[in-house]
Amino acid sequence: MRMGLPMTGARTFLSAGIFGSRAGQDLKCPLTRRHSAGGYCCGQDRPRSGRLGFTLIEIMVVVGIMGLILVMGVPLIYRVWHKEPMRQAISGVVEVLSNARARAIMQGKDVAVMFHPRDHSLEVEGGGGGGSDSGMVTVGLSPGAGGGTSAKLPDEVQIEMLDVNLTEYKDADVARVVFTPRGTCDEMTLIMRGPNWWRKISLEITTGLASVSDKIQ
Repeated sequence: MRMGLPMTGARTFLSAGIFGSRAGQDLKCPLTRRHSAGGYCCGQDRPRSGRLGFTLIEIMVVVGIMGLILVMGVPLIYRVWHKEPMRQAISGVVEVLSNARARAIMQGKDVAVMFHPRDHSLEVEGGGGGGSDSGMVTVGLSPGAGGGTSAKLPDEVQIEMLDVNLTEYKDADVARVVFTPRGTCDEMTLIMRGPNWWRKISLEITTGLASVSDKIQ
């Protein structure tokens, strides 16, 4: 006949440590015997051994990625930076030509644009240029201010060709382009060269409108 221990006797044995510390932990953790070699059971906090910083390899990987992105972006930044003077020069020239055409139509008389190739400047005849600051547009600073009656090209932009009515004026002191009240104008082709860019501005003789192209023929 098997004899069982009374409940009070089992509690006495456990409290006295007869089954040992390991048996006591097994009874306290009914789902699993142990969670780790350290013997931490359910509901007990384990000491944290995680790192709070970064390893040297992780830092080197991040620095390498940043360096790669920088190297890939430098050529694009260089092209954009050196294209800006050409964009400003085109804006200034087209604005002066457009204003001269508009004046000729509204005033009902011929209006001329005076090019000064050696000075890299141009102005609407009688429009406030030629030594006066009235109506002056300094290309690269504030294009469009003052009515756009004159402009000066940036130092980075050079005039490679200035052809008016099939005559070359690149090395001349003055070249004159006339707009009429009918909206027509003289034939003109201006080719400008920047550090890495070429642009051609042409006037359509029947409409007097300026067009910009990167195809040099």
